Amino acid sequence: MSPAPLTLDEPAAIAPARLAAAPVIEVLSAEKVFADGTRALQPVDLTLRAGDFMTLIGPSGCGKSTLLGMMSNLLQPSEGRLSWWRGGPEKIGARGRQIGIVFQDPTLMPWATVEKNVRLLFDLDGIPAAESTPRVHDALARVGLSKFARHYPRQLSGGMRMRVAIARALATDPDVLLMDEPFGALDEFTRHKLDSDILDMWRERSLTAVFVTHSIYEAVFLSTRIVVMAASPGRIIHEIVVDEPFPRDESFRVSTRFANLCADVLNALSHAQKPTLGPS
Repeated sequence: MSPAPLTLDEPAAIAPARLAAAPVIEVLSAEKVFADGTRALQPVDLTLRAGDFMTLIGPSGCGKSTLLGMMSNLLQPSEGRLSWWRGGPEKIGARGRQIGIVFQDPTLMPWATVEKNVRLLFDLDGIPAAESTPRVHDALARVGLSKFARHYPRQLSGGMRMRVAIARALATDPDVLLMDEPFGALDEFTRHKLDSDILDMWRERSLTAVFVTHSIYEAVFLSTRIVVMAASPGRIIHEIVVDEPFPRDESFRVSTRFANLCADVLNALSHAQKPTLGPS
């Protein structure tokens, strides 16, 4: 049996409230073709609004990381454009317009302590230790690593190293947090714990977030919006609004509502696996 048809309609009770929030990042018919001719993304239109926890999900090669890279301004679109707070990239970095990034790998300096790794961005900006130290200590406390400030990465577990990377991003007090599959290499128990921790930080700090994952369960647990992508070429094919209230806990993971939302995402992903046929 073929999958049921998909639409991009949002629940009427949810869409008006979400659409009233101010745009933070707008992707405006932006596409990406790399120098070797690989078309990573066909034109994409997407709006990230204040307070969103948006998850990008799709098969490998669908352009999730490429789209996230353009949203962070680390990659430039081949065509189209992006807008940050209704302006150009010069808007990034102003007060209330900070972007923090967490990559797939923690990318820690093995010769530096946890505290010095978290302080890295301040050092690069020439901010004196007297000013940065309280922010570094606050970020470590938020991720539960205060007692490990003088440890080295080799002394930490995989989950703890990822916490250091998150603390480094949080130390700059970002308004937007972009995360590229940060928990993909972790065991399920650690992953569930960090998912809950990320949601707590998102709520406590009133963050706007974009999260890349391959996990249906993670996407449904975390998100206010799930954007489903397909490959060859990379493109958005569907969006699902997750209207479950926060805070979310383990009771949500075992609920009928959670199972139904997972089934919706699975149905959308089955469409993502269908190749796009070109002209004959």
